[in-house]
Amino acid sequence: MRRLLMILVLASLAAGCGKSEAEKEREKAAKSGRGTVTCDGSGMSGATGLPADFPKIDGVTFVKATQTGPSRIVDGYVARGLDDLYDDLHSQVEDAGYAILFDEKEEDDAEISYRTKDGASEGQIALRSCDEDKTSIHVTSRPS
Repeated sequence: MRRLLMILVLASLAAGCGKSEAEKEREKAAKSGRGTVTCDGSGMSGATGLPADFPKIDGVTFVKATQTGPSRIVDGYVARGLDDLYDDLHSQVEDAGYAILFDEKEEDDAEISYRTKDGASEGQIALRSCDEDKTSIHVTSRPS
């Protein structure tokens, strides 16, 4: 029994060895509640389901959009660095007349929580650095 347990432990450790550091970081981020980290993938077809006046993000590739209860969640990436993208999005959110409820920028991630100008929906834009020239974007939008 003890030998079987040891084999199972070693097998589970070996299974995790094949993952890259980026894959491990994405899994860690998703489990921590920071949202999905998407650094590649093919663009989705169809509408994202975000508010009609949601800021347009230059160069974004949205990969996936899902409905979870009343929340619309959209994941993608942008071939731009985190700092540049954050500054641009922050300005665009303000220019769209959205209220910024919370914002924070750190070295490898940033968030902007917003409420639309009509007050009908609110949500968060979460940015995660994939590398210095690519940033993951995770948008959550839900009715207020």
